[in-house]
Amino acid sequence: MFGLLASPPRLHLVWALAQGESDVSGLAERVGGALPAISQHLSKLKLAGLVRSRREGRRVVYFVDDPETVAVMRTLVVQLTARGEGTAPARPRRLGA
Repeated sequence: MFGLLASPPRLHLVWALAQGESDVSGLAERVGGALPAISQHLSKLKLAGLVRSRREGRRVVYFVDDPETVAVMRTLVVQLTARGEGTAPARPRRLGA
């Protein structure tokens, strides 16, 4: 999971899908990517089980269906946002401490 999310475009896609389902063209507009690149990233995320899809006529709609994935995404975004703002988020305690 973390290996796939180490790619900023894939991280952005999963975050966008955690906010609500979308098709490829909608995701391209939301994250600012080219359709072929978005499709490739979605294929990798789908194979890994991080996103799912369903057909609606000719459209394929993607979504995150795992609450744990959404929770991990929220934690990552909070941590990265705090870093970007120069604030220190709460650090987890070391094991045995």
